[in-house]
Amino acid sequence: MISDIKLGAVIRLFLLLGFCANAVASNRIEEVRIWPAPENTRMVFDLKQKPEYSYFNLSNPQRLVIDFKNSTNRLTSTKLSKLVENDKRIKHLRTSKSKTKGSIRLVLELADNYKAAVFPLAPAGQYGDRLVVDLFDKSRNAQVTSVAKGNARDVIIGIVAGHGGEDPGSIGSKGTYEKVVTLAIAKKLYKRVNQQKGMKAVLIRSGDYYVNLNRRTTIARKKQVDFLVSIHADAFTTPQPHGASVWVVSHKRVESELSSWLVNREKNSELLGGGGGVIKNTSDDNLAKTLADMNKEHSLEVSLGMADYVLAELKTVVRLHKKKPQHASFAVLKASDIPSMLIETGFISNHNEEKNLTSAPYQTKLANAMAQGLLSYFTSHPLKDSYLASVAYTRHKVSRGESLSVLAKRYSVSVGQLRSVNQLSSSVVKVGQTIKIPRAE
Repeated sequence: MISDIKLGAVIRLFLLLGFCANAVASNRIEEVRIWPAPENTRMVFDLKQKPEYSYFNLSNPQRLVIDFKNSTNRLTSTKLSKLVENDKRIKHLRTSKSKTKGSIRLVLELADNYKAAVFPLAPAGQYGDRLVVDLFDKSRNAQVTSVAKGNARDVIIGIVAGHGGEDPGSIGSKGTYEKVVTLAIAKKLYKRVNQQKGMKAVLIRSGDYYVNLNRRTTIARKKQVDFLVSIHADAFTTPQPHGASVWVVSHKRVESELSSWLVNREKNSELLGGGGGVIKNTSDDNLAKTLADMNKEHSLEVSLGMADYVLAELKTVVRLHKKKPQHASFAVLKASDIPSMLIETGFISNHNEEKNLTSAPYQTKLANAMAQGLLSYFTSHPLKDSYLASVAYTRHKVSRGESLSVLAKRYSVSVGQLRSVNQLSSSVVKVGQTIKIPRAE
């Protein structure tokens, strides 16, 4: 039999060994998330604490090997394998034996020789420490949109669905992710714009992945976008604020206390690494970044004009948080040559609006109003080389007995179109008033 003294020594030895094992493996891989995109794949490792890591590439076959030092892994081989089933760049994700004691080695078996970027991210919002792996295709050049010569080209509208991938945006009280709402509305706007002769839409983000700000404008320029629309859902720390708003950028002082509050939050966005706006029921941390490509003076006039037209349409279908375009002034914003606006479709932190924003019919109403505003502006201010320039306005002077409905019927247009292009707050017209009439096809 083992004496009490020897038994105590054995127990102490096991405790010491257990302590040493825990000391060696102080970190742990808690979860792995993957976000496939058209031009890249992002893989995010959620960790217990700041990662110590190293990585290297192997060829024939192509592999990316990552060693997590002093770490354990709580994910099974089956779960790791299933994570990459729908990704075209990562064929297999598995563990392998590490030469360093107490380390975990993960191997990404790749379909091609991709450019890899591996970097840590500090805790932000709902996320803790992370290690990010970005795999970029060799050729990341977006396909250039073909633009017809002469006077018949389409007006190209770029549509940005806010957030995406590991960045859910703001989160409503019922768990609604902003990134889901913005993509749904963006797709409906895309469909509606493409139904209009003389206009063509381009989706900057077409799925659940994150597109960084520099890449958004790169894609927009390569697609020869004439106007860029960024779609978001607003949020605040309390559920009371409600309504839609339209933002453009300027060098003037910030014109509302809400925009001032957002500007002050810009300092936090630098730490988010594509994970902004994740704090429940708070304002959109990513707003400052999203507006970053809207600062060129020569495009401000177009942006402001468009904002007025879109607001005129939005107010016919939704409540407005601000009746006029909102301006934000950010010292660090970079210039952009693309006229742009950001549409806050409502407050996801407001219980009623969160419900509305998840409703397909409501999303359609929003998209239709946006599309009509875009059309009305480019019909009223047609680009010289566009098809819409050939169907620009005629002008009609109102006579006694004429109404907006009479004119709509006479010229085969809708009352809504007449109100929009003339920026009328009602259907009332006065004798002698000049009304712009869109030419019917």
